[in-house]
Amino acid sequence: MARHGGRTVRDLRRESRSAVLQRLYFDGPMSRLALGSAAGLSSGSVSTVVAELMADGLVEEAGSLGADGGRPRTLVRVAADRGRLVGVDVGETRVRVELFDLSMSELARTERTLPGHGSRSYDVGVVAGHILDGVAEVLGADAADVADGRAQGRGELLGVGIGVPGIVERTADGTLVHGQTVGWDAVPLEALLRAAGRLPAHVPLFIENGARTLGQAEMWFGGGRGAHNAVVVLFGSGVGACVVTDDVERGRAVEWGHLTVRVRGRRCRCGARGCLEAYAGAEALLARWREAGGEPPSGADEEAALTAMLSAARPGGGGTPDPVAARVLAETAEYLGAGLADLVNLFQPERILVGGWAGLQLGPAFLESVRAHTLAHALRHPAGRVGIALGRLGPDAVTVGAATLPLAAFFARGGRRLPVASPAPVPAWRAALGGRLAGQRGGG
Repeated sequence: MARHGGRTVRDLRRESRSAVLQRLYFDGPMSRLALGSAAGLSSGSVSTVVAELMADGLVEEAGSLGADGGRPRTLVRVAADRGRLVGVDVGETRVRVELFDLSMSELARTERTLPGHGSRSYDVGVVAGHILDGVAEVLGADAADVADGRAQGRGELLGVGIGVPGIVERTADGTLVHGQTVGWDAVPLEALLRAAGRLPAHVPLFIENGARTLGQAEMWFGGGRGAHNAVVVLFGSGVGACVVTDDVERGRAVEWGHLTVRVRGRRCRCGARGCLEAYAGAEALLARWREAGGEPPSGADEEAALTAMLSAARPGGGGTPDPVAARVLAETAEYLGAGLADLVNLFQPERILVGGWAGLQLGPAFLESVRAHTLAHALRHPAGRVGIALGRLGPDAVTVGAATLPLAAFFARGGRRLPVASPAPVPAWRAALGGRLAGQRGGG
């Protein structure tokens, strides 16, 4: 096959298809003329690629654009119903699963609560069972329909993306998750999910740190659009961050929550002392309120308890604020500000976006205080250039970001379908893990 600078003609065609799909996805609908300029392709190449993509059902016409004194130009766009994407958010209190079309319009969702929050022991069999049950529920079809792309008439399933707490490691045997704060030590999550035999063998799985999936969602669709350097903070039960720079375009998860903010300080869930997460995560924030004499509602989950704390600190209707809750929140804002200042000094981002359910819940009330503490602790030059705001995608951003993982891979291969391979024999150790999963079904 002919080569051009080390790339084959097939490589060049795939790159051209990928460039056209991405430009149409983020900037469409567009005319072929505008598309050629945006994708860096000649008019002839664009016409050929668009014709191919239309023949594959990936691109469709979307009306026309009038031209002064000339013939109207036909607009084209990505066909939203060509494929489906599943995004999964493995949080520390629940597993959320959502089904999207290619336009990221939500088609279905389900949630399953995780038991034993706060015990630092999240049974991987329970979590994996919730993921598989949730995927089956949102798809609403059997494995054969999913494999053939007939389910709900929505096109083929392009992949399942999963955001998890902890460090993600790629190995020859699949993805491992090191989630120290949830008691996971090199958990072979991908092997567990595959061994259960409930997903078509050819459907790709993408497992990534939840902060990174949040970051990718905000950079693609939310408050990070247009920024070259940004930090997206995940503030939930714990805290984490995704750093996006020119060198790391799709973002890199950093264990920001385990930065030491106080030597010999509070014990963190990871076992160390003085971590930011021991002061600023929702779990630690509520624990500090309780230790200081506050009274979170009995039996309430974290979200309800945090709502009660915020109401106590800032009651409406002229009520008297709870000084304990107000003091703990003020201290938390200072800790977060100091932690953000470290990110400003290290990475000099244009923007910092605060997301996650706790960050979004608390943000309107204390973002200004966090911003002031950040600027006070950071170096003046990078601090003077950074904007600090709330994320725009809401509490579902991790799930949306997880779904972008198979979408990015789909773009990278130029929209080509994956081959349907015969399933490989399941190693005995994986089969054993699969048996463990079978006992978990129906537990959600």
